[in-house]
Amino acid sequence: MNKMKLALLVALSLALSACFPSNNTGNVEILLQGRTMGTTYNIKVVGTKEQVQALNLQHKIDAALKQINQEMSTYIKTSEISLFNQSTSIETVHISPGFTRVLKESIRLGQLSEGKLDITVGPLVNLWGFGPDQRPNKVPSDEALARAKERVGLQKLALEGNQLSKKIPDLYIDLSTIAKGYGVDVIAELIESNGLTNYLVEIGGELRLRGFKHTGELWAIAIEKPILDPSGAQRAVQQAIIPKDNALATSGDYRNYFEADGRRFSHIIDPDTGKPIDHNLVSVTVIHPSSMTADGLSTTLMVMGMEKGMAFAIKNNLAAFFISKTENGFDEQFTVKFKQYLM
Repeated sequence: MNKMKLALLVALSLALSACFPSNNTGNVEILLQGRTMGTTYNIKVVGTKEQVQALNLQHKIDAALKQINQEMSTYIKTSEISLFNQSTSIETVHISPGFTRVLKESIRLGQLSEGKLDITVGPLVNLWGFGPDQRPNKVPSDEALARAKERVGLQKLALEGNQLSKKIPDLYIDLSTIAKGYGVDVIAELIESNGLTNYLVEIGGELRLRGFKHTGELWAIAIEKPILDPSGAQRAVQQAIIPKDNALATSGDYRNYFEADGRRFSHIIDPDTGKPIDHNLVSVTVIHPSSMTADGLSTTLMVMGMEKGMAFAIKNNLAAFFISKTENGFDEQFTVKFKQYLM
């Protein structure tokens, strides 16, 4: 899962007001950090040091993330998804509960968006040099694009319960648009199952939050200004929000791209054209109870572009925040449902 959507959200430590209860319980914010899915994770849990240590939480988190990678990373040759991709059999195979859960939601969102989110788009992602093959940055020929598009389409994939099959031998699945958000959900559920109800989970920019900080303040998050900078060194805040007990994910095209023949090519591929998106929408943030769903939806809206993305978000009652590039800078638009989270 290396080079999945880069981190586009940063946690803010903001003093919101003095109306929240003060901390008289001895609880503190305990930071747990590590690496996973080609990026980093940062988790804050509120409790006593003795409580978190006794739960052996860091070990449980690392074990859960390792399992997710072994199920869904296209960068691990022996992962469950890699073995499925490598196989040329069209026979049905039994898959794990986690893999099933992510595939089911991916297919649902793909159908809801009429194919704008397509987990079979991997051949096109790889062709443009954004997949595990890491090919040279170059524009593929029309013939190569046509061949790759023949292998793409959700209708070529069948999932019934936990039974998965492909309808063409060389079908390739890529869950990079949703699996990182799933990882956030899994860790949030793990933390709650251990009796902790105040936390912030962040993996590569996708987040899920619940409750309060140790000070009694609500968690506050900053949406990053979409500055073109592949290194990530230039960072600024576009908008501060308070997501409350929710998850959020941002998709953008300003970090992972390459330039050729005087043009910039985004890592986000439109399944309909087989090419990187080419519009003025540069960032979309979605707030939803599930980080996995928010992750998939943010990419979906990015592929659609501003006008179609906003119409889709309104129709489906989504909390979405759009940033477009204009001649005069950045333009913000958001749905009515998103307004409640603005600071």
